[in-house]
Amino acid sequence: MRLIIVSGLSGSGKSVALHVLEDLGYYCIDNMPAALLKAAVEEVTSGGEAPSQLIALGVDARNRSKDLDALPQLIDDLRQQGLQTELLFLQSDDDVLLKRYSESRRRHPLAEHGTALHAAIDNERQVLSPVLNSADLIIDTSRTSVYELADAIRERVDRRMNNSLSVLIESFGFKNGIPADADFVFDMRCLPNPYWTLELRGLTGEHHEVTKFLDAQPAFVAMFDDILAFLERWIPEYNNVHRSYLTVAIGCTGGQHRSVYMTDKLAEALRSAHDPVLTRHNDIGNHRLNSQ
Repeated sequence: MRLIIVSGLSGSGKSVALHVLEDLGYYCIDNMPAALLKAAVEEVTSGGEAPSQLIALGVDARNRSKDLDALPQLIDDLRQQGLQTELLFLQSDDDVLLKRYSESRRRHPLAEHGTALHAAIDNERQVLSPVLNSADLIIDTSRTSVYELADAIRERVDRRMNNSLSVLIESFGFKNGIPADADFVFDMRCLPNPYWTLELRGLTGEHHEVTKFLDAQPAFVAMFDDILAFLERWIPEYNNVHRSYLTVAIGCTGGQHRSVYMTDKLAEALRSAHDPVLTRHNDIGNHRLNSQ
């Protein structure tokens, strides 16, 4: 039996996540009062001739602060009872949320009595901070389409088996900012840059010409060996403490060459001993998760 609690900032994609989970066979309830969460789980799992084995509940900032503060302990209690419970938190940058509300013309749930939208977003971040701090997986949707978010829910959340660790390795460019969901960040900017070789400039780390160039660089090979050894050493430890998700971000200046190939090369090496290992490239026009 599996329970996924979906929370996060309004406008970050919670409804999309719940709709995807519903399509995957989860019994979904949105806007669930946190104080009634345990009772709702007991009702869904015990009632009827065929109780649901997959449940997803949406919890947002309209809950009382004391109930949100108590949510981490409630999740621990459910896990102690043998229920596979995960907390998924969705967030986005303020500018993105402001734009989405402007385009949709919807009212923010905390924007009451003339409260400015920016102030409502700030208030929501503060109210949900205990939930964010307890999240098993944080997905930043600032640069993610609804289709890419749906893909992430299917690949990272639904595909993860009981007691397994879902590993995501993602490439990015430092000029566009570090991914907010990263647990580990590795910097490739000290390595020789294919960008300065004219015939490689318009290519990416997925092209053979670039991979051949990088494999010929002793510094690149040494960096790969060191990061792989680090991940092989510590991934089992995250498994041992029942961690559900681990995100590794590999960055270079533009996210086009060095970080892309390093991401793919690390994922390929790790898949021989661990599953699932997913990849995503944030800055080469390919945000889609790849599992092979």
